[in-house]
Amino acid sequence: MAITSALVLLAVCWFMTLFLVLPVVTRTQADAGTQVPGTHVSAPENFKVKRTAWIVTLIAVPIWLALVVIITMGWITLSDFDLFTRFGPPSPGGETGE
Repeated sequence: MAITSALVLLAVCWFMTLFLVLPVVTRTQADAGTQVPGTHVSAPENFKVKRTAWIVTLIAVPIWLALVVIITMGWITLSDFDLFTRFGPPSPGGETGE
């Protein structure tokens, strides 16, 4: 796996984790019982970007490391997803998909 591929995979893992963590850690104004005039009730009450980024990073990095190990060890390859052999001939010793 090239360094660029690893960084792209890290970015994908980080943002996927961010979108899963945001609804959990964000406290809305409706939850707090206070609403600032001119804002929506579902707006965050006191959003802490740094805290959220640390939580997301602590969750995303182990997931990313597990995926990097799985990919570099060859446990999952591109031919595993090639059901109709459209990516070229099968690798030697690999399954043909039939």
